[in-house]
Amino acid sequence: MLSFVTTNLGKVREATEYLDDEVRQFDFDYPEVQADDLGTVAAQGAREAYRAADGPVIVDDAGLFIDAFDGFPGPYSSYVEDTVGVERVWRMTEPEADRSAAFKTVIAYCDGGPFEATPEPVDTTDRRGQDLAAAERDTATTDEQVREGDLPVKLFEGWVPGEIVAPRGDGGFGFDPIFEHDGTTFAEMSTEEKNAISHRGRALAKFAEWYAGRETGE
Repeated sequence: MLSFVTTNLGKVREATEYLDDEVRQFDFDYPEVQADDLGTVAAQGAREAYRAADGPVIVDDAGLFIDAFDGFPGPYSSYVEDTVGVERVWRMTEPEADRSAAFKTVIAYCDGGPFEATPEPVDTTDRRGQDLAAAERDTATTDEQVREGDLPVKLFEGWVPGEIVAPRGDGGFGFDPIFEHDGTTFAEMSTEEKNAISHRGRALAKFAEWYAGRETGE
């Protein structure tokens, strides 16, 4: 059984769409490292969670990346939401000629076993705002990020490109009211509509494909 480290049952329900009954919630408060990229945060969380769960785990970390601010708030999105607020982030972005942005999720997997690494670490430069294909980013690993003695972790990225707009909609959470994708903010979408195109769903799809092959030994 695969443990999804989260307190959000909505995330677990979304994961079951890709992993069937292979995933369960695992409530574990791992110490979150401070880093400028989601992959580092998620990878270290996955290592800590694996040690606690003593079995395969996935950890996700997500953020809003605004092009005009060089990807800020990115990994600091939760902190910025709590301290600055969604409305003020919109007002900061409003004067910018380019309001393009992207929601990004990184899913980190750890089961204590070795992985065949890709040569490069996770690329966090010159990729914001792009809808990356699975073939390009499906199985980035952390060989160059892992310190000696650390557990290997596999990373999977999902992106949704969009634009920062004035707040609209009553659904969703976080920055959903100011993030517009194809003319609709995430807060205006139903849960089903959002899950169908979500950054987390895209990362989960990549992971599920890889995980199925690992389970069958392919």
